Amino acid sequence: LLKEYNEKFNITAITDDIEIVKKHFIDSLMGNSLLEGESLIDIGSGGGFPAIPIKITNPNLKVTLLEATEKKCSFLRIVIEKLNLKNINVVNGRAEELAKNLNYREKFDMCSARAVARLNTLSEYCMPFVKKGGYFISFKGDFEEELREASTAISVLGGKLKSVKAFELFDFKRGIIKIEKIKNTPNQYPRGRGKERKNPL
Repeated sequence: LLKEYNEKFNITAITDDIEIVKKHFIDSLMGNSLLEGESLIDIGSGGGFPAIPIKITNPNLKVTLLEATEKKCSFLRIVIEKLNLKNINVVNGRAEELAKNLNYREKFDMCSARAVARLNTLSEYCMPFVKKGGYFISFKGDFEEELREASTAISVLGGKLKSVKAFELFDFKRGIIKIEKIKNTPNQYPRGRGKERKNPL
């Protein structure tokens, strides 16, 4: 499906079958061991990674896919229908706006994100969705510098570093950062209007 709809929806630059399996599917599934809870919101879902492979392998998980581009939302809805996935929905919107909505703010056990932004910026997008006692799970490449520069943001937003799963995947350095939400995110975050990217915490 990814290959079939890629030309129309511009989902991924990776088009070789083996590379898709390695760099998208297997990479996404490396997060399975870190899951803890019943509900997950995936920020900037794009082609559905990591959330769709996670959902396929964890059928009881309630999943929300948040994606700002309507074309990609259309693709995600096609995938859900064709694979007959249950308890999964697609929301077309921006994280910095939806995080202010009380139906979404601090409502999820987990929030995931892969290839969206640097960790200091990403934390401000993602942490407001996580309920106290839940987790933000960030899929990264070479992550050490990002983790250092995000320490203030993680703390300010109510988080505490729980674990880092560092590994090599087919010669690529990868890391999955798990942040526990230990207190509520202050109401002023996310700040919106691009401040998360222009002036990270």
